[in-house]
Amino acid sequence: MSSANTDTTEVDPGAEYEHYEAVVVGAGPGGAAAAATLASYGVETLVLERGVDAGSKNVSGGLIYAEESAPYTIDRIFDGFRAEAAERPITKYYIHNVAGTKVESFDLTDLHESDTEWSDSVLRRRMDSWLAERVHERTSEAGGGLLTEVHVNGLLTEDGEIVGVTCDELDPIRADLVVAADGVNSELARQAGLMDWERPEEWFQGVKAVVDMPADEVNDRFDISDDEGVAHLFSGDLFDEARGGGFLYTNEESLSLGTVFHLDSIVEGELESHQLLDALLTHPLLAQWLGDEYREREYSAKLVPDSKKVALREPYRDNLVLVGDAAGQMQAQGPIIKGMNHAVTAGALAAEAFAESRSRGAPEQAGRLYAKKLRDEGVMKKLRPKQYDLLGSLGEREPMAGLVDDVVDSPLGRFGVRLLGSRIETLYNSPFLTSMIPDTRTPYVTLPTVIAEELGTPVRDESHVEPPSLEERIGNLSYNTDIGNPHIVVEDNSIEASGAAVYSCPVSARDFGGGCYREETIQKNGHEERVVSLDTQPCVECGTCAVVADTTWVHPRGGKGVEFKQG
Repeated sequence: MSSANTDTTEVDPGAEYEHYEAVVVGAGPGGAAAAATLASYGVETLVLERGVDAGSKNVSGGLIYAEESAPYTIDRIFDGFRAEAAERPITKYYIHNVAGTKVESFDLTDLHESDTEWSDSVLRRRMDSWLAERVHERTSEAGGGLLTEVHVNGLLTEDGEIVGVTCDELDPIRADLVVAADGVNSELARQAGLMDWERPEEWFQGVKAVVDMPADEVNDRFDISDDEGVAHLFSGDLFDEARGGGFLYTNEESLSLGTVFHLDSIVEGELESHQLLDALLTHPLLAQWLGDEYREREYSAKLVPDSKKVALREPYRDNLVLVGDAAGQMQAQGPIIKGMNHAVTAGALAAEAFAESRSRGAPEQAGRLYAKKLRDEGVMKKLRPKQYDLLGSLGEREPMAGLVDDVVDSPLGRFGVRLLGSRIETLYNSPFLTSMIPDTRTPYVTLPTVIAEELGTPVRDESHVEPPSLEERIGNLSYNTDIGNPHIVVEDNSIEASGAAVYSCPVSARDFGGGCYREETIQKNGHEERVVSLDTQPCVECGTCAVVADTTWVHPRGGKGVEFKQG
């Protein structure tokens, strides 16, 4: 439903443009890997980041992986990464099936350690800022550098071919290669016609709270040492039928807690994101870890692409290549959620492809070679597994989805769960089975609920957590409001066209006047109409409303808008 400025800027024949061999847009892990690898090949590279600092616009659930099968990992590109930029090594993984106060927990360590060299929890502001310092050093040596507070707003073209970028703060820049690492809300991907935001079922929405907790308390409450960490996942009936689940990751001196749901299930259920998060925070299962004093450092949100549906098989056009979330390279398959590692691999492969193409005298072939490398290195098999295309997607079609759900919840299905018992844990640890999980309520809600009801144990603890109000969460964030330059325009403010933004926006809610979107009743032509109104000041720039409402959505200008301190 969203639109953006899709008009590219044509080269002025009489103008002189600054030129770099490569321009990388975005200084997250994908952009950092691309820029550092380009610099290692001696490619003159300019990195443009719209935040006041790298990481100030970025949010993630919080785990980065190094896969054994990957040709590039972030610690191989940046020495000292784990010691300096990460939080904790994640050494234990669990999933909790929840039905009311009954819980049945499974150990998923085998699943998460499959093809895994290591996995660490991270906070994006710390991580991305550390990466940016190294990127600036390396690219400066190759004749480029890194600039912050620059919003790349579009593509520069010549005779219809992409030859560079345009910016709010700088004159247009020509480049032999443009790497769009500008995240899930990539304006460049949309302007190039490679991505769109038309279907909510292709996206997840993640909402997250970073909770303050001293290191010794983290160790005591989770029974770990300084060099250990734990990941907990949650599914079942505690999320009002939304398809998805919750997570808890231990950081060095904090916890990352959040929820990730299919966006269409939030819209269909008219659910409010902050309330879904609070349902997790206040569940008695978490009382053992959160205790009586709950101190929230930061509230944040983002869209997450479902790679099974949107990962681009040919993520390029002309001299433009897309990496990371901009290309839909986010592997979200049941309990497996991997994105940053794939962005790193993609960024480095894109750089490698350009260096090889340039050495052959054909830099314009970099995009084609990059797509081939993604296939040859097995990245696309992970992002778009064939078994999902063949079997998993079939399970999403009605009436098959409803029939399977009914069978699981039937006496026969419940008998099967009791019969399998602890062997279900083995099935959960199968990477092959995980890769074909259909995006229906069965694996996210019905099956976990049945497992907990038939096999679970009641939780005896009581939660004393009192989450901050939505108003308090918004008030605790940092903003640099761009007065007079709204980055969102509501094209149709009717409830029918844009009403979903009122409840699906993570900083908006019904009967709440302090968020981005609110519902109002106005007098129009002698009768009352219900409409939505917009205030971009508290926007967390997740892009949810761009998918569910009729808007024109772009990023704020460089350095403007929300600034995340944790991420």
